[in-house]
Amino acid sequence: MKLERRSLAAALVHLERGDWRAAHEIVQKDEDSPLACWAHGIVHLMEGDVSNARYWYREAQRVFPASPSIKEEIKALRAEAKMGSDPNYHN
Repeated sequence: MKLERRSLAAALVHLERGDWRAAHEIVQKDEDSPLACWAHGIVHLMEGDVSNARYWYREAQRVFPASPSIKEEIKALRAEAKMGSDPNYHN
């Protein structure tokens, strides 16, 4: 099932806030969309499950970064999804 734009936006907010569990609940519903798969990979990076993160990056057809920065990955995902930054997110 392809995620609606608002669902992906909600997952991004959860990722930005460090709530990978809430983001996972959303993104695991879409195993086909490259953006959802990328977000799913970021979830597993945050969780510390690098092998699972690599799997989801492959599903997203993205190169797994040599030295992944979760903050930069989230920023890049938001840019690619063409969703402006969350005004409530402060890092």
